[in-house]
Amino acid sequence: MATMATPRQTPPHLRGSNVPTADNRLPGIRDYQQVDNEIIGTLQPTLGWFAMLGTAIFCLLIGATAWIYQIHEGLGAAGYHPPVMWGVYIVTFVFWVGIGHAGTLISAILYLFRAGFRTTIYRASEAMTVFAVMTAGLFPILHLGRPWKFFWLIPYPNWRLIWPNPKSPLVWDVFAILTYLTVSATFFYIGLIPDIAVLRDKEKNPIRKQIFAQLALGWRNSDNEWRHFTRAYLFLAAFATPLVLSVHSVVSFDFAMALTPGWHATIFPPYFVAGAIFSGIGMVFTIIIPLRKFFKLEHYVTINDLDAAAKLCLFTSCVVGLAYLTEFQIAWVSGNRVEQEYFWNRVFGQWTWAAWIMLICNMVLPISLFSQKLRRNTTWLFILSIFINIGMWFERFVIVIPSLSHEFEPWQWSTYAPTWVDYCILLGSFGWFFMWFLLFIRQMPVMAIAEIKEILPPKMKRAHAEAHHAAHGSIGHPLPSDGGAH
Repeated sequence: MATMATPRQTPPHLRGSNVPTADNRLPGIRDYQQVDNEIIGTLQPTLGWFAMLGTAIFCLLIGATAWIYQIHEGLGAAGYHPPVMWGVYIVTFVFWVGIGHAGTLISAILYLFRAGFRTTIYRASEAMTVFAVMTAGLFPILHLGRPWKFFWLIPYPNWRLIWPNPKSPLVWDVFAILTYLTVSATFFYIGLIPDIAVLRDKEKNPIRKQIFAQLALGWRNSDNEWRHFTRAYLFLAAFATPLVLSVHSVVSFDFAMALTPGWHATIFPPYFVAGAIFSGIGMVFTIIIPLRKFFKLEHYVTINDLDAAAKLCLFTSCVVGLAYLTEFQIAWVSGNRVEQEYFWNRVFGQWTWAAWIMLICNMVLPISLFSQKLRRNTTWLFILSIFINIGMWFERFVIVIPSLSHEFEPWQWSTYAPTWVDYCILLGSFGWFFMWFLLFIRQMPVMAIAEIKEILPPKMKRAHAEAHHAAHGSIGHPLPSDGGAH
């Protein structure tokens, strides 16, 4: 798991209580018992948690009511009309799939590269991944006029004697998302096992203790169990890494394989992957910054950790900005008049407002992260994360809607206006996501207890300087009779 640093003591007057250094990344934490007490203490429900959970459930009920109304009235209630037959549902589907990528990036790819800043934030981002993919999977079903027929996309022996078209990227979406959800949930659960065992050992309620005992799979913290655990975790990290690249690439094929202006481009797979990581990092900030403040865990998620994550956010913003400019450059040099008119219409025509929201939120505002002072300002990081979430939703809106509303022939040119049903279901998706996340943080540790303990300097009988002196004793400095224990 994490690499253990060599313990070293620094005089207190030279270092504050929460200023990480290379040899001690979490100086505000004294011992393992403190880790157990403070992180397990977050599982106690509070009035604020009940208020947030109630708000999330209320938003979910609004979305469910709108969906029931849409089923009764028909898909036209969602504002669809030719030629724009993909709207807010597909936009939000791509948005949530993208949100689900940062968790696997932080927990798997950064684990393989031994990036230390992931340790205290990866558990929340992994949970975010699972719940975001669960949310994304709802939208293709919501998009159907007859949602009870959703299983027709699954190949199985049936009385119709026909199978879904294997050449369709919509069929690939089914397998890509189900595979990603399965692997992400498995990876998430495997990482939880040592922490579930800690909850089992400390639980007093016999029913909850039995549930934790079953979920812990008999974990006893032995050397043999840790050896198998680390191998399984490494294997799943390596297995999940290609999925980060493949899943959103498959989603991008929904657009790239069409002949529609603005979609038919080979840049879409890397463009979508970079955008997914960027939007996911933004959502990580949206979640982890309030968590560290609400639970008083600032000495776990340090400013150094947020600074490193902000640098990753800045890098992906630059990649996404390069993709935007590359799209314009390709249309300009292509000589294809339809493509050129489409991109002009996107930025300076009918969809100017949406395109500039996208460009400002995703390209202009993240430039502020070049400033170290702003990277280490939690208030600005949280505000910026909200703008990133808004900008990345509008990025998907700009990809989907303008292309369908401005195709090859003028008689196909149209507009699109979401209805109240679209807005309610969009609100309901956020309620669904945050409902599951809020339930999770009250049942399981929001940070990895086992991995945090690994990066703490072990408790020593002797202080470092005293032990060094004892090992290299000199004339005139006899060793203390008690061995220097304290």
